[in-house]
Amino acid sequence: MGVIKSLFPSRGRVLPAPVEPGEVLAETEDLGIRLGGRDVLSGVRVAARAGEVLALVGPNGAGKSTLLAALAADLAADTGTVRLRGRPADDWPAAELALHRAVLPQSAQLSFPFPVEDVVRMGRAPWAGTPLEDEDDAAVAAALEATETAAFTSRPFSALSGGERARVSLARVLAQRTPLILLDEPTAALDLRHQELVLRVCRERAAAGDAVVVVLHDLGLAAAYADRVTVLHDGAVAAEGPPAEVFDEQLLSRVYRQPVEVLPHPRTGAVLVFPKRPA
Repeated sequence: MGVIKSLFPSRGRVLPAPVEPGEVLAETEDLGIRLGGRDVLSGVRVAARAGEVLALVGPNGAGKSTLLAALAADLAADTGTVRLRGRPADDWPAAELALHRAVLPQSAQLSFPFPVEDVVRMGRAPWAGTPLEDEDDAAVAAALEATETAAFTSRPFSALSGGERARVSLARVLAQRTPLILLDEPTAALDLRHQELVLRVCRERAAAGDAVVVVLHDLGLAAAYADRVTVLHDGAVAAEGPPAEVFDEQLLSRVYRQPVEVLPHPRTGAVLVFPKRPA
């Protein structure tokens, strides 16, 4: 991995090198993680590539959020390896890591009533003292516009609805402008319009060359917007590949312990997944 030296060497940071199309920005090999005395992940291999949206799907407790945290280098592996841009996850200084990856957790909590614009601007903190600090205003404005949150920049974060908080938190991640974006259930609190908005933003970031990893419960959204999906089951990878190849009735029915139907969309041909219900 090449790097571009910062103009501020006293900070001990280096700026990310340009990302090549298809470059693996985060990966795991034979990953195992134990939490609370049980194996949450075992033998997991996954890779996030520049220019793609990778969706992590599976039932509750399958290990999706744990895997995302490992890819973010926020959770150490008990066995196996995690690498970001070819470098072991535990070899990254926190300040440098924040220039390479941005993370959206499941819930955003702030103890003080910061205005929305200040919350989004927090995403620019890693770039302070670097040449890219000059992009702060443009990055914040673009993130607010992309998430449709510019209309309430002066409102306190604590006064927002759950869905509004979720979009502001996504704006903070986008403002960080890292080549690797990791999102944990970003659509959970959103209405239909804004679910589609968030996944369109994911596609736009991938089209611009970023690697996007997103945890989703909605298989329809995953099928519509992801280039690849990883289906997790009992802490292991049950299947991986393009949604049209992976979303199989037998596999999904087994993994979710719920009979499902997989049908092509009548207009686009995209995969649709429905639970089987009595007639």
